[in-house]
Amino acid sequence: MEKPVAIVLGAAVWPGGAPSPTLRRRAEKAATLYLSGAVSGIVATGAIGRHPPSEARAIRAAMGELGVPESAVTLEETSTTTLENLAHARALLPAGTRVIIVSDMWHLPRARLTARRLGLRAGTAAASLEGAHPLRVLRAALREVAGFLWYLVRPMR
Repeated sequence: MEKPVAIVLGAAVWPGGAPSPTLRRRAEKAATLYLSGAVSGIVATGAIGRHPPSEARAIRAAMGELGVPESAVTLEETSTTTLENLAHARALLPAGTRVIIVSDMWHLPRARLTARRLGLRAGTAAASLEGAHPLRVLRAALREVAGFLWYLVRPMR
């Protein structure tokens, strides 16, 4: 059986092009999966937000610092939502490819629901919370409750 491919969901890029701590933790988790041989490749997702480069390029750069070769990373640079991250990544992969979605633990239930509705065979891998600010974690988790409920009822296009 072929190894899955990691799909890293984008997050903010800070001024000057540095990945936000959230984006860096996601990149670190994906790098660990790749370097341990758990995945055969990585799709880094996310368009340019408030600050360049794209979230996908920032993910690839952060993983490069950890030893992941650029050739292992496919860029998806047009998505701005979880649905788009996964739908656009799916379009880059051969049909039937198993994936592991990499994001924060509070984001993964919505991401997995979305993946299933898109027909992806998906597992999940949570980024570390080490260094995360507790109030930001709480705010993000509460936001995800609303996001999950919205994704339960929204049509998948």
